Amino acid sequence: MPAQPKLHLVCGKIAAGKSTLCEELTREPATVLLREDDWLSTLWPGEVASLEDYARCSARLRAVIGPHVAELLRAGISVVLDFPANTLPARAWMRSIIDEAGAAHTLHWLDLDDETCKARLRQRNAAGEHAYAASEAEFDLFTRYFVPPGPEEGFDVVVRRE
Repeated sequence: MPAQPKLHLVCGKIAAGKSTLCEELTREPATVLLREDDWLSTLWPGEVASLEDYARCSARLRAVIGPHVAELLRAGISVVLDFPANTLPARAWMRSIIDEAGAAHTLHWLDLDDETCKARLRQRNAAGEHAYAASEAEFDLFTRYFVPPGPEEGFDVVVRRE
């Protein structure tokens, strides 16, 4: 078990590499990965077709996952949370888990430009291996809500640029 369990959070636009980074972080001992996309596509198959659907289903999922993540951290297990930390409300929810569990954390911000992300999105969609195949129009829609993390939020941020 790690000396101090840690909550790893990821921030970045669609196709920035958040899930790939999460897989790498999960290689640490006593670390579990929780992927929002897997949960959403399993619990609500075919029901997440719009931003409103995502917001509704994600809120329901977060209500259950948050306390569970805090329990895992208190039990000494590190958690890689593959849920996008892309908005102030999302990060406030994540901050509440950190505060509840009294855990260490790192917010990994994958700071890539739109064109790089869109190129990766096209490759990802062509491969057909991701739970959701977002269009470029959906990328643009979700990106409008993206807010970079700020120091006033109190996160331990590691910026990653490729």
